[in-house]
Amino acid sequence: MNSVIIYTILSLSGLGVAAAVILYFVAQKFKVIEDPRIDQVEEALPAANCGGCGFPGCRNFAEACVKANDFEGLYCPVGGNETMSVVASILGRDAVEQDPRVAVLLCNGSCDARPKTNQYDGAATCSIASALYGGDTDCQYGCLGFGDCVEVCNFDALVMNPVTGLPEVNDANCTACGACVKACPKDLFELRKRAKKDRKIYVACRNEDKGGPAKKSCQVACIGCSKCFKVCPFDAITMNNNLAFIDSDLCRLCRKCVPECPTNSILEIGFPPRKDKNEDSENASGEPAADGEKETISEKTNHNKEE
Repeated sequence: MNSVIIYTILSLSGLGVAAAVILYFVAQKFKVIEDPRIDQVEEALPAANCGGCGFPGCRNFAEACVKANDFEGLYCPVGGNETMSVVASILGRDAVEQDPRVAVLLCNGSCDARPKTNQYDGAATCSIASALYGGDTDCQYGCLGFGDCVEVCNFDALVMNPVTGLPEVNDANCTACGACVKACPKDLFELRKRAKKDRKIYVACRNEDKGGPAKKSCQVACIGCSKCFKVCPFDAITMNNNLAFIDSDLCRLCRKCVPECPTNSILEIGFPPRKDKNEDSENASGEPAADGEKETISEKTNHNKEE
């Protein structure tokens, strides 16, 4: 009996050694030699693995950069131009700079402007609620307010405002990774060009209904009147499906469109307060401006220089 056990152990050991040798030669035959630059590029990336570049993770993005002949369609929004410059130096290519972006919510329908007409009693997620019905207000295009966008943000750039019921973007933390854009079932987020001092002008509405129904469902809805379109001197505004859209790449932040909007659906953020016409006439008469007015005029002058 002992000899049988010994022979069995020896046989199994021999089979194990033979299998190991075979696997070794097979591995050597079919091994894939990886470009060492992939590791270098991956180390230069922010390791956010957010998917904002269009790839599942930073490793996949690094492989794509090394294999590609140029950087067309390849950009890390989290690292920005500085990171892409380092990647370009590693690969011996010319870096292609892009304007930094920031996410904005194209909905301004707070609880006061868009009152509820029914009550949703289901899973508290935007994706499920959107699949089941249009929303708990008369506007089927507006924010559902369950915060799917907040859940997917890895940079603490989004928070739900308990008063308005809408998500708010923290420009300082936003990396334009695009996670909120993909998560929103209503397509309410847009990555717009980041201007100096985080100033921005955009139409905070997605309602494609005609003027009357749109205004009835939400007090701050775009009614497609085209007044903003007519006064824009830079052709930055287009009209489509009863809805105005401001192209951030063409907009010069002149603010002419904002006072033309009868429903206040165009938001201007980061600008100094506008001066009243009475104040302008008093200053024109020769009277000195107050300290607050001087500051406003100075900021306006700096704004014109930036343009």
